[in-house]
Amino acid sequence: MDRIKIAIVGVGNCASALVQGIEYYRYKGENDAVGFMHWDIGGYTPGDIDIVAAFDIDRRKVGKDISDAIFQLPNCTKTIFKNIPPKGVKVRMGRILDGVAPHMAKYDEKYTFVVADEEEPEEDKVVAILRDSGADMLINYLPVGSEEATKFYANCALQAGIGFINCIPVFIASDSYWANKFKDKNIPIIGDDIKSQVGATIVHRVLANLFKSRGVKLERTYQLNTGGNTDFLNMLDRGRLLSKKRSKTESVQSQLGELRLEDENIHIGPSDWVAWQKDNKICFIRMEGKLFGDVAMDLELRLSVEDSPNSGGVVIDAIRCLKLALNRGKGGVLYSPSSYFMKHPPKQFTDDEARRMTEEFINGIRES
Repeated sequence: MDRIKIAIVGVGNCASALVQGIEYYRYKGENDAVGFMHWDIGGYTPGDIDIVAAFDIDRRKVGKDISDAIFQLPNCTKTIFKNIPPKGVKVRMGRILDGVAPHMAKYDEKYTFVVADEEEPEEDKVVAILRDSGADMLINYLPVGSEEATKFYANCALQAGIGFINCIPVFIASDSYWANKFKDKNIPIIGDDIKSQVGATIVHRVLANLFKSRGVKLERTYQLNTGGNTDFLNMLDRGRLLSKKRSKTESVQSQLGELRLEDENIHIGPSDWVAWQKDNKICFIRMEGKLFGDVAMDLELRLSVEDSPNSGGVVIDAIRCLKLALNRGKGGVLYSPSSYFMKHPPKQFTDDEARRMTEEFINGIRES
């Protein structure tokens, strides 16, 4: 069976966890491997993925082999697999556009981006690199709020004729303009905004669905998150949070059906950057509602996770599902995998429904 070849834009903590994880699971068998919803998808296991191209704008990463670049500052996620052999894939200078928020320049270099003194590539150069690399797909790990940069790379994927997995809350798969572009070229896309394995949003969604299915009227809820990685530092610019808050809020609201909350009664979003937390994310959820007899109840939950590895296994499943679509000649939005793996897919379902649909897609029963 052929290998799955991927290109990455944004060699941050999530990319680091992904690259390390792929290497880690090359040496694991199904019986002693944890962290996956699927070990085998269409004959592909996690170790069947190769990184063949990468783009970043940080001078500590550009020009380095991907095996070295993923351990450079400001990356701070926990090490899964340290001694990764050189891959022969150098990180290329990418396009900046709106990928770096101005306020990031105010912080110590160990926490923030340091833009490389390299010429930014034009679209045709990026497209040529993607084609020459033999990549099957491009994985978008740009910082939250990178609207123009994400659109630039989505278009590069289209021009190169490769698939696109949009892991951030910029709406591409869930925007009809872009969805139609991928459909017209028969190129598969999964998006938008990756769910974690057990993260704040998936837990909040499950609890919201639990309230609904058990007849509890949810009246108010919040989700507050703190972390110390560049993602949380980047999001101190509240202007970059609009799509993130919309993505996370809609993901929870979608589980309530006709019982959706008024805007003033639901607050979901990143709250602050705490440097010493590094890649650890701490989430606080509160839910207030009414039980039988209009008796009040409330639920409070605290969740602590290493943020970037928490999404690694989900991305690996998304990669393999997109590869199945390529093998089957299926283009456009992959609705089933998007609904299961992403916070803001084009169509929302309960997680049980999304899981069933994804299993049907993997088994070839469902087209997309």
